[in-house]
Amino acid sequence: MADQPTTHPARKRLLVGALLVFMLLGVAWGIYYLIFGANIESTDDAYTHGNLVQITPQVSGTVVAIEADDTDAVQAGQPVIRLDPIDAEVALQHARAQLAQAVRQTRTRYVQNDALQADVEMRQAEVTRAQADLARSRADYARRQALAKSGGVSGEELLHAQTAMKAAQSALAQAQAAEAAARAKARTNHALTDGTTVQTHPDVLQAAAALRSAWLAQSRNVLPAPVSGMVAKRSVQLGQRVAPGTPLMTVVPLDQIWIEANFKENQLRHMRVGQSVVAHADLYGKDVAYHGRIVGIDAGTGGAFALLPAQNATGNWIKVVQRVPVRIALDPQDLRRHPLRVGLSMNVDVTLGDEHADAGTNPAPAASGDATRTGVLSTPAFDIERREVDDMIQSIIKDNLDA
Repeated sequence: MADQPTTHPARKRLLVGALLVFMLLGVAWGIYYLIFGANIESTDDAYTHGNLVQITPQVSGTVVAIEADDTDAVQAGQPVIRLDPIDAEVALQHARAQLAQAVRQTRTRYVQNDALQADVEMRQAEVTRAQADLARSRADYARRQALAKSGGVSGEELLHAQTAMKAAQSALAQAQAAEAAARAKARTNHALTDGTTVQTHPDVLQAAAALRSAWLAQSRNVLPAPVSGMVAKRSVQLGQRVAPGTPLMTVVPLDQIWIEANFKENQLRHMRVGQSVVAHADLYGKDVAYHGRIVGIDAGTGGAFALLPAQNATGNWIKVVQRVPVRIALDPQDLRRHPLRVGLSMNVDVTLGDEHADAGTNPAPAASGDATRTGVLSTPAFDIERREVDDMIQSIIKDNLDA
């Protein structure tokens, strides 16, 4: 009689249970993927970017102090580099003297107006007197000419009368020329001052503008940090002679870091501006999550904007999936809690179908005034209080008007 196979009910139940568990896990994973996973696009080809704000001089000069070095934290408006101020101070003193001289010369023109007008009136009186002398000499000559016909006067006396008349004519012409010259001089001086005061005269305004320019050049010998951040790429050295526009150092505002994630082109099918993002940095690991939103999708692939774009028009062409940079703005509070640096690797998960996302197949960049755009920057570091130079100009004008 053949042996009957031995059954193991416990083993059977274990296998069936394991099979059911795996089936349930598979079903659960499928449900999760359909509900959540299918709406998420991920990439690890993502890196942090930031604004590299260069510090460049606006005037030429010699560096005499460097008050911030690489890795130092600076605040917006904080002086970081100082140039030798001697040349600018000399130029400022010269501009002050030029303004004082312009005020005095202009004031003299206004004083001369009255003097020139008096000179014109005196020349008019001389012309009137010369006209009277000419009229008298003409009358004398005419009377003697009439008497000469009857022999009442001698020929010599008639010749003297004629000579006196010609002298009177010459004196009148000379007086008229002097009057015309005086009037021309008075008109010229009046034209230089007409419709203006000493304070608003073009010569004074030009000298005041030169003084403002010299004062501005002096104030620019101190280079402030345009933004708050960390100093990097310092290249300037003490004693170096720098020209306007020379890069001296860079300030990186670490509170305005964003992510540039390079997604495959087939991942962009349902990606829109405004969709929420969760990112993790290799620096902190999975325990630290950064939250943000898509603020822009680049206008082309990375290869299209490369220095040497790829040329695929060859016989042995092989298709390569392209990647498109996607810009992601991060929550400022996350950045304050866990600061990032430029160039760090990131892992990015984008939630598709976000209700806050913009509609449209080709999403447009956010508006320039959008607060989520980390690239929109402004700085008050170069705003200069001009009250000091305005007071200086008014003081110089007043002192030289009263002198």
